[in-house]
Amino acid sequence: MIQVVQKMADKALVGNADFDWSSIGKKQDNYTSDEKAKFDELYGKSLNTIADLQIIEGVVVAKNNREVVVNIGYKSDGVVALSEFRYNPELKVGDTIEVFVETAEDVNGQLVLSHKKARANKSWDRVNSALNTDEIIKGFVKCRTKGGLIVDVFGIEAFLPGSQIDVKPIRDYDVYVGKTMEFKVVKINNEFKNVVVSHKALIEAEIENQKRDIISKLEKGQVLEGTVKNITSYGVFIDLGGVDGLIHITDLSWGRINHPEEIVKLDEKIQVVILEFDDDKKRIALGLKQLTKHPWEALNSELKVGDKVKGKVVVINDYGAFIEIAPGVEGLVHVSEMSWSQHLRSAQEFVKVGEEIDAQVLTLDREERKMSLGMKQLTPDPWNMIMEKYSKGSKHTGTVRNFTNFGVFVELEEGVDGLVHISDLSWSKKIKHPSEFCKVGEKMEVVVLEIDGENRRLSLGHKQLEENPWDVFETVFTIDSIHKGTVINVNDKGATIGLPYGVEGFCPARHLAKAEGGSAKAEEVLDFKVIEFSKDAKRIVVSHARLHEEVKEEARKTDKAGKKADAEESKKAVKKVKDSVEKTTLGDISALSDLKNKLDNK
Repeated sequence: MIQVVQKMADKALVGNADFDWSSIGKKQDNYTSDEKAKFDELYGKSLNTIADLQIIEGVVVAKNNREVVVNIGYKSDGVVALSEFRYNPELKVGDTIEVFVETAEDVNGQLVLSHKKARANKSWDRVNSALNTDEIIKGFVKCRTKGGLIVDVFGIEAFLPGSQIDVKPIRDYDVYVGKTMEFKVVKINNEFKNVVVSHKALIEAEIENQKRDIISKLEKGQVLEGTVKNITSYGVFIDLGGVDGLIHITDLSWGRINHPEEIVKLDEKIQVVILEFDDDKKRIALGLKQLTKHPWEALNSELKVGDKVKGKVVVINDYGAFIEIAPGVEGLVHVSEMSWSQHLRSAQEFVKVGEEIDAQVLTLDREERKMSLGMKQLTPDPWNMIMEKYSKGSKHTGTVRNFTNFGVFVELEEGVDGLVHISDLSWSKKIKHPSEFCKVGEKMEVVVLEIDGENRRLSLGHKQLEENPWDVFETVFTIDSIHKGTVINVNDKGATIGLPYGVEGFCPARHLAKAEGGSAKAEEVLDFKVIEFSKDAKRIVVSHARLHEEVKEEARKTDKAGKKADAEESKKAVKKVKDSVEKTTLGDISALSDLKNKLDNK
C-alpha cells in the first residue's frame, strides 16, 4: 500500500515541474518573471553592503533598560548593550550613532554591533580634534582617584584633577561619581596615552563675564549677597558670583571673637557690605558687622559713672583687663583698680579670660566710645579703719610680698602693705639684702612703728619684737675683752667673725695675722680681742694679731727695764769710784783697773 502511494506522489511531482514553491502560504500576486526580477533588484539596492570589522553609522530605533536597537540599513537590526551609553544618558530613539560591526551574521544569524569599540577606534582622533578646536565634550565620571576623578571620554579614561572640577574648592569628590558632565580637553600626552580634561574651564568664561559685570557695578557701601567660600584664622572669603571678597575677622562682629567659625559656616549665604577695594577692584574688603547698629549706639542711655555693671573678661594684659558688658561694648579695668593694695601686680592674678565679674563705672565717654571700670570700689577701703585696726605698737602677722634693696614689703591684708626697713630686720645680723633674711610668700611677724594715713604708708619692724641685745652686748664685749671667734668669711678689707651670742664682729685684714706667720683663714676658731665697740652703729671690731703683738711688746718692755736697771747700778759704782779717786793709793790703782775691766765687759 505504501509503495502505491509513493509512486503516485512521484508521478505528481514530475507532472508539475514548473510549480512556484515560493508562493506557498503567500498572497498570490500575478507578477511576471521580468517584474519579479526587477523587484528583486530594487530590494537589493535598498540594503547596505557591509563587511565585518568596519565602523558605520546607524539610527537608534528602539531602547529599553537593557539594550539599544540600531538600524544600519542592513537586512536585520543590531542590538547594543545600554551600558555602552553610560556617558550619554540622554540617548533617545532617532539619534544617529557610530557602531563597530563585529560580525554581519553570527551562528544565530544575528548582526553583532558594538558602540564602545566604534568610539575607541576613533577616540584619539576625536580627543585630539576636541583639543585643537576647543570643543565641549561629554564624559562619564567612572570613579575617584588620588587627586581627582577618572572620566570616560570617547571610551578613553581621562583624568579630571580636583582643581579642575569647579572654580570653588571641592571637599567631597564622591558626589560626582556616576554623573555625566561636560568637559574640555586641556592636555594630551600621546606618548603615554594620557588625557587631562577640565570642567572648570567651561564655567570660567561665563564667570569671567559675570565678574566683569559685577566689578563694573561695585560701589563702597553697596550691600551684596555672597556665599562663604573659605574660612581662615584671619578672615572669611566670600564668593560674590565669580568675584571674591575678604571679610577680616575684625569686621565680622562688633564683639571680640577667637575664630571666624564662631560667626559663619562654609557655603552659608550671607549679606555683606563693600568697605573698600583697590583701583583694579581685585582686592575687595567686605564687612558683616557694619550691617548692624554699633553697640555703643544701643547702649543704655541711663548708664552713668558710679553705676555697677556685670561683664565677661575678654582680654587680659599686664596693665589690666578688658571687660565686655554688652556685645561690642568693653571697658578697661586697670590693674591698679583691681585691688586696694599699693603693691602693683599682674592682672592675671585677679581675673581669668571668660570669667564673669562685677565692676563700677569710673569714666564714660560715649563720643570716644571709651569706658574705664573699677573692681576694688565694690569693696570697703581698708585704710578707712587703719588707725583702729593697726595702731602704733600693735603686733601682726603678714605675708612677704616683695623685696627692695632697702627693705621688705609685708602685706597685712588685701590693700594694706607695710615696709620693714632692712635695718629693722635683725638686731645682731649684718644684712646686705633682704633675700638673705626671708623669702617671698613667707609669713613674718611685725610690729607697727609708724602710720602715715594720708599717704597710705605703714612703717613696720621685725627686730622690735625682741629687746635690744646690744644693751647686754655692751657689758659683755668691753674694750680689751678676749672672746673665742669663728672666721666666717674673708675679703680684701678683712673678715667677718662669729662671736658668742650670735653676734658678728669685724676684724681688719692686718689684725688677722698669726703669731707663727700668715693670716687667719675661713672657719678657723681663734681668740680675738675687742678693740672697738659701738652700740649705736651696732659695730664690734676685734683683733687676733693684737694678742701676740702685746705679748711681744710686754717681753720687749721687760728686757728694756732690766737693761736700764743694770745701767743705773753701773753709773752709781763709777760715781762712787770717782768720789774716792783722790783717796786712792797705789794699791788701789790695781783694784780700779779690775773694776774698769768689769764695766767694759758689761
